[in-house]
Amino acid sequence: MRSLIIFLTPLLLLSLLAGFQPQDKPIEISSDTSVAEVLDALGAAPAEHRVNMDVGDISAEIGRQLVHEGFVPYPDGDGKTRRQSKHFVCTSCHNTVKEDPDLRYADPEARLAYVAENNIPFLPGTTLYGVVNRKTYYNGDYEKKYGDLVRPARNDLRGAIALCATECAQGRELEDWEMESILAYLWTIDLKMGDLSLPAKSLSSIEAATMGKGDKKAAAALLNSYFMDHSPATFLVPPTDRVAGYGEEGDPMNGALVYEQSCLHCHSERRYSFFNLDESTYSFNFLEKHFPTYSRYSSYQVLRYGTSPSPGKRAYMPHYTQERMSNQQVEDLRAFVSKGMN
Repeated sequence: MRSLIIFLTPLLLLSLLAGFQPQDKPIEISSDTSVAEVLDALGAAPAEHRVNMDVGDISAEIGRQLVHEGFVPYPDGDGKTRRQSKHFVCTSCHNTVKEDPDLRYADPEARLAYVAENNIPFLPGTTLYGVVNRKTYYNGDYEKKYGDLVRPARNDLRGAIALCATECAQGRELEDWEMESILAYLWTIDLKMGDLSLPAKSLSSIEAATMGKGDKKAAAALLNSYFMDHSPATFLVPPTDRVAGYGEEGDPMNGALVYEQSCLHCHSERRYSFFNLDESTYSFNFLEKHFPTYSRYSSYQVLRYGTSPSPGKRAYMPHYTQERMSNQQVEDLRAFVSKGMN
């Protein structure tokens, strides 16, 4: 028996070593194939936010519960964690599904039509779906809001999650096992090849390169060109003349989509807000009345500046950037509430 073990061990070692050598094996790419898996096969550098399996007691299910519910049972079974935030969960501001029809563009007009068709909220935060496939976070003008806090978050997904947990959600810091569990969950909602608008010719080129029959670097660049590796953020301000507005004529039918997929997501029955909205004449009248005012009740004001947390009232409203709600959509919303009160 001893001699058999001695004989097999070198063979096993050779087999294991072979598994770490570059392999030009074809990948059967389907719509469910992970984009990251294909990029790995093309020699792309692995993401630094791969799950740290050295941290114990982690699971994707724990991460899913933290994202959607804000707390989980302790791994040892001794009760539940404190809520990560008393005010929000991640899905208050972020979807966890694809929300853009073409992942190459951050187009709020196309997104609104897509989310309305698929009954998805129209939210101020970029979806967490595919967040592990991005390279930078809190992009663009977010440095104006968070200052130096953005620096450890800009190029580090763990840092971005930590900033979101403590500043955006106004909650507690995450334990290591919670952070790694959230990452484990986010890797289950990474981009899939079927999410991309890949023409057949491009897909064939990528598949060939994974088999060593093409330029892998060029194929990786081609694949990366079909989705954004960051979420742009441009801050806008309310119109100078709030009576005249932004100058565009509003479409009340489009405004109804904004109201239903955005406003009611947080304000219906005070889901995430102290301020209640519904489809009553009272709600429409209140919004219409305050639209042209220079007050915290003006939709121009809160959509472009948000509201700030304050002592005793840490819940607040985040603002919408240009990429998350256009000026035209704000005017569409105004046209809808004006029509709704009549």
